Amino acid sequence: MKIVASNNRANYNFSITNKIEAGIVLTGSEVKSLRINTGSIRGSYIIEQNGELWLSNSFIKKYQNSSDNNYDPNRNRKLLVKKKEFNKISGSIKQGGYSIVPISLYFSEKGIAKLSCGIGKGKKIIDKRESIKKRDWNLKKQRLLKKN
Repeated sequence: MKIVASNNRANYNFSITNKIEAGIVLTGSEVKSLRINTGSIRGSYIIEQNGELWLSNSFIKKYQNSSDNNYDPNRNRKLLVKKKEFNKISGSIKQGGYSIVPISLYFSEKGIAKLSCGIGKGKKIIDKRESIKKRDWNLKKQRLLKKN
């Protein structure tokens, strides 16, 4: 599994309950561009339109040797999920307060581009401060245990 791009702020801004793997529809030049690590999903989000999931605001740089004249690096890209998973996702979104957050973009063992998504609720500022305190305490605790 080769991670191409990750969204480090996802776990900080959201409390993620479920994780889902989805395939992503790409053109050939986009796949080649991702293989040389020229993609980013920072600030991207997933929307639901007409019974399909779409990855919006993700950036994949134009491949140097491609012949695409009107290439849009921030275009919407379709996500491929099974119908059962889609129903589960759409149900939790309609339930209220939940959103789908892209976590990482990677190539699977077979060389297929996949997107790891999380279903979660947005954290408030108080929750973010609490998670920072918990992380700092765990670091201090490990350092103290290492000294002894």
